[in-house]
Amino acid sequence: MRAVLSIVIPTLNAQEALPVVLSSLMEGLEAGLVRELIVSDGGSRDATRQIADEVGAIIVAGSASRGGQLRRGAGIAQGAWLLFLHADTQLPEGWSATVKAQIAQGQPAYFGLRFGSDEVVARLVAGWANLRSRLFHLPYGDQGLLISRIDYDAVGGFPDIPLMEDVAIARCLGRRLMRMPGHVTTSAARFERDGWLLRGGRNLLLLVRYLCGANPHDLRRRY
Repeated sequence: MRAVLSIVIPTLNAQEALPVVLSSLMEGLEAGLVRELIVSDGGSRDATRQIADEVGAIIVAGSASRGGQLRRGAGIAQGAWLLFLHADTQLPEGWSATVKAQIAQGQPAYFGLRFGSDEVVARLVAGWANLRSRLFHLPYGDQGLLISRIDYDAVGGFPDIPLMEDVAIARCLGRRLMRMPGHVTTSAARFERDGWLLRGGRNLLLLVRYLCGANPHDLRRRY
């Protein structure tokens, strides 16, 4: 039986983070789960594409818009299931068995979130993200989104917008979204650069504004 999972990663100048993320995918290849890795690049000027090419990824290029990049990647994917993963998000050990079990259930899903930081505030911000995901069925893309091709096509896929594309598709999938066991580990670089409370507060404000109808292109300028 052919492997069922296509992994889609949007990238933009991701040469530092990408090798770590790619290393976490190896168990899926060894388990016979991963059919293909698709890197959807938004115009990187570093070694991102070279790194992707060296590991045998399928590379699709286009303008830098995360929603558009995810949409282009999904458009060429051949797997019956799609796992959308950010370039700075590392899958946990044992993820392939978790994903296989979820595929058997047949419902879209996401992982819990953890940041690559030992700071207390990092655990608090991740805790809020996990609570938001459970209560409002709004996981973000950095939690890894597992969606069948049937469900993906049924909701129209990711919209070609530069921000909130993950919220848009999560709202379409709604209560069908399940949380899988385990946590992905996402880079804390942006939070450490901008300040945990400032970045967290800004993200929350952007979410509220989007849910109230703000244009994602306008929101991107404040991200």
